[in-house]
Amino acid sequence: MLSVHDLEIRVGARLLMEGVTFRVDKGDKIGLVGRNGAGKTTMTKTLAGETLPTGGTIESNGEIGYLPQDPRSGNPEDLARTRILDARGLGQILLGIQQATQEMGSDDPAIAEKAMKRYGDLDDRFNALGGYAAEAEAASIASNLSLPDRILDQPLSTLSGGQRRRIELARILFSAADTMILDEPTNHLDADSVVWLREYLKTYQGGVIVISHDIELVDEVVNRVFYLDANRQQIDIYNMGWKHYQRQRASDEERRKKERATAEKQAGALQKQAARFGAKASKAAAAHQMVARAEKLLAGLDEVRAVDRVAKLRFPTPAACGRTPLMASNLSKSYGSLEIFTAVDLAIDRGSKVVILGLNGAGKTTLLRILAGVDAPDTGQLEPGHGLRIGYYAQEHETIDVKRSVLENMVSSSPNITEMEARRVLGSFLFTGDDSAKPAGVLSGGEKTRLALAMIVVSGANVLLLDEPTNNLDPASRLEILDALNNYEGAVVLVSHDEGAVEALNPERVLIMPEGTEDHWTKDYSDLITLA
Repeated sequence: MLSVHDLEIRVGARLLMEGVTFRVDKGDKIGLVGRNGAGKTTMTKTLAGETLPTGGTIESNGEIGYLPQDPRSGNPEDLARTRILDARGLGQILLGIQQATQEMGSDDPAIAEKAMKRYGDLDDRFNALGGYAAEAEAASIASNLSLPDRILDQPLSTLSGGQRRRIELARILFSAADTMILDEPTNHLDADSVVWLREYLKTYQGGVIVISHDIELVDEVVNRVFYLDANRQQIDIYNMGWKHYQRQRASDEERRKKERATAEKQAGALQKQAARFGAKASKAAAAHQMVARAEKLLAGLDEVRAVDRVAKLRFPTPAACGRTPLMASNLSKSYGSLEIFTAVDLAIDRGSKVVILGLNGAGKTTLLRILAGVDAPDTGQLEPGHGLRIGYYAQEHETIDVKRSVLENMVSSSPNITEMEARRVLGSFLFTGDDSAKPAGVLSGGEKTRLALAMIVVSGANVLLLDEPTNNLDPASRLEILDALNNYEGAVVLVSHDEGAVEALNPERVLIMPEGTEDHWTKDYSDLITLA
């Protein structure tokens, strides 16, 4: 279904991989793993045809459904329902049928007659493509991804980033693509939707390539693992499930270490003997053969995997501020006729820790955007206190200017930072050498997360607004976030589906959306985190 031969991918002068060859056949469920920045997202974009490889060939037999981390496709004025149905060519046809139905009631006989003919033609095409059974299938998929009718009947332009992503996921699942390439498909899904998606993928008949930090998903779904080794620019292929892969990979690494240690010992002995022989002209030929044999011993070894580096994250020392750096009163927000929330009041005291809970679509992200000054409320107002300095982490990375370089984004995030200081901080977030010159738009989701967090670190913020900060991160980087949250002295307002993130924050208060109900945090609220 998908055949890759001798693939080479470069980003600028940086080599991500070379000589990569594999096949994805029907029923293959491939987990693509590797540390953040190894090139997983770039590889999936290339496989999906969104970028061209530097070398090698990619052959696809059938349709590919691709879910990127940050989908921005589709006409913003289209309804969400139309976007999903158009995956099989049904959306625009259904709109035509609805329009023809209205025109058939026209008082003008010519318009009514023309509409009747158009209705018949469109209805025939609609039924030929699966008709109302296909429409019901799309509605079922959307429902299981927590996309109710009120969202499906909205234009894409009115939806949040998380809602847009679920629309794109529903579209791909409905498309009946031969091969699906899914980059972090569980982001923005509630617990019930994640469980449903796992079961869907397990029974899916086509091929799947999935990047996911959801261990339960890869454990239950994946039957092959591709490990992208950033140090060797190669892919190690394991034709087995996740648990067996972990054991096999550990065994492979141990074998490589032992083989290298043995070979280095033997090569060292040969080189010492060659040095002794080299002092005598009569032994020069033997010495040369010993050196050549030592080099051959070392050249034939597999590289031992270098320990993956992890970004060293510490949130900033908060700038001095008053007792209550941020207050909000009577906030409300609607999109068209859809009311998101009303009459929300919130006071963020110095050093306070607040978690916002609510179902998908309850307005959690919208509230954070208003608090950050990105969006304006329909009613109410923000009251900044003395010394307020906000650090905003947006789940869709809107704080990053994708047209600027990594370094330019860093410098712009703090008025006083020098270029040398910015490079030093970027280095601790694993942006080294030419990485700082890369346009931010080419970064993977994990790299954008690291850049957005690095920008917060140099901001001196005393109020952090964090919207799903652990999304797109590998386990080691996620632990760094949790430790940073646990040790930060400033105020934090957190939106997260990650129980570990909320536990690390140790919140004092909880705000339940869309009602805006505020309460003291208790462990009883923990069960709502993954459901929210």
